[in-house]
Amino acid sequence: MIATIESLREISRRCQTAEPLDEELAQWLGEALERFLAHSCRTIDEAFGLCFPQGGVPWWMEEAIRTRDEALRAFGGTLDPDLSTTARAREVRALTLRYAASAWRHDRERDELPATYAGTPKELIWRAFKSGAAMPLGERQLRTILG
Repeated sequence: MIATIESLREISRRCQTAEPLDEELAQWLGEALERFLAHSCRTIDEAFGLCFPQGGVPWWMEEAIRTRDEALRAFGGTLDPDLSTTARAREVRALTLRYAASAWRHDRERDELPATYAGTPKELIWRAFKSGAAMPLGERQLRTILG
């Protein structure tokens, strides 16, 4: 499914910059659209192979969760390496709760990373929140992510 998303992003980028599609991408796109238009698939997601199991997580949420978790792991890596996973989870929880109650109120509307966050641990917190996945998280879930 990740390859499908990457292909769609590449097609989108090329269309927006008026670049031609290579033969392989054009063929893949045409076949997927034909499956949808011929009613071989119920949804366009299905035509592109973006299906998820009944009751499962949609692809866009899975991607958001993956992005959030990567940012949280990177943030956890900026903390004292001698801390246990539980202590790091507790620290991440406290800092993300503080961010949620203060700066996120203003930062949530930004499409771009605030310049003052660049290269700092706060950049990673912003990326976790901006991912679109649930934030802040409980300590137990953070232990799983950081462990």
